[in-house]
Amino acid sequence: MGFLFPRWPNCAKLLHLGTRSDFCMALANGLVNGPGRHPIFSFGVIADVQYADVPDGHSFLGVPRYYRHSFLVLQRAVQSWNNHKNLNFVINFGDIVDGKCPKDQSLNAVEKVVSEFEKFNGTVYHMIGNHCLYNLPRDKLLPLLKIPNHGGGHAHAYYDFSPTPGYRFVVLDGYDISAIGWPHDHPNTLEALKILSEKNPNSNKNSPEGLEDVDRRFVMFNGAVGNEQIEWLNNVLQDATNMKQKVIVCCHLPLHPGATGKTSLLWNYNQVMDVIHRYDCVKVCLAGHSHKGRYSIDSHGVHHRVLDAALECPPGTDAFGYINVYDNMLSLVGTDRLENTDFSFDS
Repeated sequence: MGFLFPRWPNCAKLLHLGTRSDFCMALANGLVNGPGRHPIFSFGVIADVQYADVPDGHSFLGVPRYYRHSFLVLQRAVQSWNNHKNLNFVINFGDIVDGKCPKDQSLNAVEKVVSEFEKFNGTVYHMIGNHCLYNLPRDKLLPLLKIPNHGGGHAHAYYDFSPTPGYRFVVLDGYDISAIGWPHDHPNTLEALKILSEKNPNSNKNSPEGLEDVDRRFVMFNGAVGNEQIEWLNNVLQDATNMKQKVIVCCHLPLHPGATGKTSLLWNYNQVMDVIHRYDCVKVCLAGHSHKGRYSIDSHGVHHRVLDAALECPPGTDAFGYINVYDNMLSLVGTDRLENTDFSFDS
């Protein structure tokens, strides 16, 4: 199945709603920043493949999950990205294998999915999710995903890159402070367990029962960005501001409650967003994890988009796409269950 292409504005509707001048301005904006002009660059996106060689199942809420079919979704995604010809890179938003994967198959399953990603004719940027960490510890997972290692031997999974001088991507490690992935006696594990003990009274720390509103995020399958990473983020955004770069922030965990269910939020999303809101350079935040695609704009005008999960595509359906990047907008061109979304912003 091919991509759905961006739709041109309805010119007759524009003329009806405004003056000839309004129409000309809208048309000119489209030619400069929309589908009428070749983008500065484009990149592929997919989230939550969560492959496992096990029968279909359901989430704890009863949503069907298709563990084997998700690999076929990825195969079709790679084929479509390669057919596009002009994609500069691909970003995978984490959870490439599922927690239901038998542990004696974890390494082979991760290698199988990574090998499929590597069939893309370009660079693939990965980030870690909770299901990745259910299968393999950080020290084994990060080399397989070719994730740059900040902080020497600390196995942090946050990094940044600039595909062009005018744009920078910041990839956050949402499981920096986490009860999964680190050794049991690691300070980051102990800090995570302390947070869960204080915030979640349930014996099952993956249960949000009794928690209200955004406090439902304090479950074990989420995590937090640590202080060292917060400082790094601030420095990167300061540098991007000095270089007059626009920034796209990527994280497995969503960063804004308007774009996700409350149980899927980063534990310290508000602290991270406080840093982001200090600067005008961040235009868009992209995430996975929640499985159901949502979109919102926060009080500072930052766009937030959570991508639909490949895992929850019934056989014959897909959820992947690509994003065209312009001077003053991004345009997500989705396939099937992943809906098109435009993100317009000031320069």
